[in-house]
Amino acid sequence: MRHTLSFAPHDDSFFDVPHTVVSTSQGAVQLPILYRRTRNLNAFFMLPTGRVQAALAQAGAAALSPGCQWRGRSLVALACYDYLDTSIGPYREIGLAVPVVPPGVRAGLRHWLQSLADVDKPSRQLGYHVLHLPVDTEAACAAGREIWGLPKFVAPITYEAPRHGACSDVDIVLHAPDATGQRPQTILRLDGSLGAGLPGPSVSPLLYSQHEGRWLRTPVRVRGGGQAHVRPALQLRVGASEHPMAQQLRQLGLDGARPWLAMATDRFQSRLPAGQPMA
Repeated sequence: MRHTLSFAPHDDSFFDVPHTVVSTSQGAVQLPILYRRTRNLNAFFMLPTGRVQAALAQAGAAALSPGCQWRGRSLVALACYDYLDTSIGPYREIGLAVPVVPPGVRAGLRHWLQSLADVDKPSRQLGYHVLHLPVDTEAACAAGREIWGLPKFVAPITYEAPRHGACSDVDIVLHAPDATGQRPQTILRLDGSLGAGLPGPSVSPLLYSQHEGRWLRTPVRVRGGGQAHVRPALQLRVGASEHPMAQQLRQLGLDGARPWLAMATDRFQSRLPAGQPMA
């Protein structure tokens, strides 16, 4: 159920947009969700295309194709967020996602550059399909699952990453959900050093997700810029957990993998609107 919400104007036009309210099992959610202050680190890996396509098929997205391919390998992203100030409260999130193109589109070199294209343009084809999306609050989990059909689950997340002008050490850990009262096992750990970086652009992702039997297309507006780090001294290690996300990380070959590129910022801001049915 959606209805118009009146609210006090924000002093920043980026966030001064019309709002609606959607009911979820954890309460009402304003759309778009506003992310006013966030730390973000994205690590990008090149993996065998066959494994990436198999992961999409396992997620029920076999109709989508890896969108950023090169010599038999395809791009996969691990996106880590520490949301400090949002319209649904603070939380943390780690997304394992594949840049994809929709059914009937043949991936080409032009799609690599579409990450920088206007996310609202109908001609934008490159999007992201999320394979796993752990968060650490029930409210964020319910919103993602019930509004967009995103594969969220609740799990403990620790996030240590550099603030602007600080050291470049990274230590981000995702634990498996604790259902037994025992100390949770680790799903993944991304740690190491970013090293020197160069100014990088903001990337506004287009999300492709399935909700109630239909595909949604959700343009996420992002601003803030950041630093690009080529071949950073980071390593992704998969823990002992047998959680489905840990199993898929192993199947993709990400245990022990090092990213070829990382993007980091503590100035991330974004708007997450309702998705629209794909044509």
